[in-house]
Amino acid sequence: MDAQPKLFKGGWILSMDPAIGDLHQGDMLVEGNRIAAIAAHIDAPDAERIDARGMIVLPGFVDTHRHTWQSCVRHRYADIDPQIYFAEMLGAKGAAFRPEDVYVGTLLGALSALESGTTTMLDWSHVQNTPEHTDAAIAALRDAGIRGVFAHGWPLVDGASWMFNSQRGHPEDIRRLRKHFFSSDDQLLTLAMAGRGPEMAQRDVWLADLRLARELCIRSSIHMGAYVRNGSVRAIAQMHEAGVLNDDLTFVHCCFSDADEIAMMADAGVSASLGVHCEMNAQGIGDIPLDRLLAVGIRPSLSGDTETKCSGDMFTQMRHAFSYYRSWMGGGHSRVPNAPETLTLRDVLEFATVAGARATGLDRKIGSLTPGKQADIVMIRGDDINLTPVSDAVGAVVLAAHPGNVDSVFVAGSAVKRHGRMVGVDLGALRSRALTSQQYVLGLS
Repeated sequence: MDAQPKLFKGGWILSMDPAIGDLHQGDMLVEGNRIAAIAAHIDAPDAERIDARGMIVLPGFVDTHRHTWQSCVRHRYADIDPQIYFAEMLGAKGAAFRPEDVYVGTLLGALSALESGTTTMLDWSHVQNTPEHTDAAIAALRDAGIRGVFAHGWPLVDGASWMFNSQRGHPEDIRRLRKHFFSSDDQLLTLAMAGRGPEMAQRDVWLADLRLARELCIRSSIHMGAYVRNGSVRAIAQMHEAGVLNDDLTFVHCCFSDADEIAMMADAGVSASLGVHCEMNAQGIGDIPLDRLLAVGIRPSLSGDTETKCSGDMFTQMRHAFSYYRSWMGGGHSRVPNAPETLTLRDVLEFATVAGARATGLDRKIGSLTPGKQADIVMIRGDDINLTPVSDAVGAVVLAAHPGNVDSVFVAGSAVKRHGRMVGVDLGALRSRALTSQQYVLGLS
């Protein structure tokens, strides 16, 4: 953490805090790891001056579900039968991952998330083949410098026994992690459970898993309703009947989850994560439930899901969410009452920031530029040729910006990207390690 205060001068500030609003030309003072003040003009002669003129300044994006360990085999599975992805990545290839492969995949995914303005990422890591694999993933998140939520999953060795009507409880190694890596709440990395739920485990097992997560005082993220076979299980209804739905849960996808189940989520305060680009690419996954979620008041968060099938950056997720809803609702196609007739650009930007912070349990720390919150900040060059001249900063970010427009990224007040370049990262060495890992995983070496 840098000791000298930082004064961001003259930026178009999108605070995402209703009490502060937007400042077309404003200043922001950061002291240590926190935002100290936001105003039209701030004097701080002892602060490092950061010229934000021509920049759009906004809170860091929050990705609430990314299988980061798969980053070294990007884009391989979008154009083929999705069952091949499950058979390979969650089967033999995943079972063959070494700790080194988990480390470099997670590091590559986390650094590319940071480079594109995602300052917080929930790493949905279901490759816990050994404790060494788990430790490698945590080390990669730490080394990347991202604000990470490590969602601990299960091994892929003998994966069927963990994923199909499983009688195996969540790996007890999660207790070690809570004690040795995540004992303090005052750190960049926090712990969650990548849970299985009724679609994958027997009733007594998923109930015990939830009890374990709550005993450890951590959140649980669970895939729900993806593909017909999972929708028919009505897992959310099962959890509702068991009385275990709560606001410490985030459900991912929910594509085949029925409207009454999504209402159950809303009543219990359960949050949602949509990997919009992957959901649009994954054949058979089902309808993106934006209308069903919004109809009951759930503001979904967004995710990069798996880069084996899609782009992981939040610009892509926002753009697809906005276009999908506008196209769908514009034709009057909603099948549920009370769904909003339209979706605004600011709504979508909130999904990528405020809603993401809430879904990771970090909304007191991040999600908006608010004095007292952590200084997770993104600066986008508004004078780049694809954005200039900016007339609507929210529209520029959601409709047209891309990772190449991201000038600077700060996590807890520390720069991880400045002037378009990552700070302290040997990209050549990373590319080499990623390629070596890819060749091993794909059997090319």
